[in-house]
Amino acid sequence: MTLLDRLIHPDERVVVLIDGANLYSAAKALGVDMDYRKLLEEFRRHGRLIRATYYTALVEDQDFSPIRPLVDWLDYNGYSLATKPAKEYTDMAGRRRFKGDMDVEIAVDLMLAAEFADHAFLFSGDGDFLPAIEAVQRKGMRVSVISTIKSNPPMAADDIRRAADNFVDLADLAALVGRPPRDRASAEERHGFAEDEDK
Repeated sequence: MTLLDRLIHPDERVVVLIDGANLYSAAKALGVDMDYRKLLEEFRRHGRLIRATYYTALVEDQDFSPIRPLVDWLDYNGYSLATKPAKEYTDMAGRRRFKGDMDVEIAVDLMLAAEFADHAFLFSGDGDFLPAIEAVQRKGMRVSVISTIKSNPPMAADDIRRAADNFVDLADLAALVGRPPRDRASAEERHGFAEDEDK
């Protein structure tokens, strides 16, 4: 019996919401290379997966965006995409940086999902989601949060871990949704991307 077997009830309607930048940071901190095909397959094998959505900001004016190949692949392989342009700013050292917070979009979709789903899997440890999690729980939806506290510093806020019906450390899911170490180099050559942490 896998971890997801224990978490998902039979015939439960499931949605997956992935905070792209947050998951990237957690996976990088753990040395886990995400396999998004396996992730989708695992959730399809359990319960009734209604939708898996990946949220990320995109830098629109660059000739090549390192996240674009991943976004295009996800779009063609069973994921819904929620994107918006990243905002440019200059940091304290004068370097050009980008950020694009998707918290509002994720919170709104979580609230809407409570109307048609029984269980949401939120791939983010951001404590800003606490009010939205508590609101959908009052409507009867279960929320499982997937992030990590095994990194230094931990990626999951204490309050979101306490509020969630289940907290799953990404390290414990790595065998199910990660790529084996020997596959990593070839995957990086194939895709040539890494999500920018500064989003």
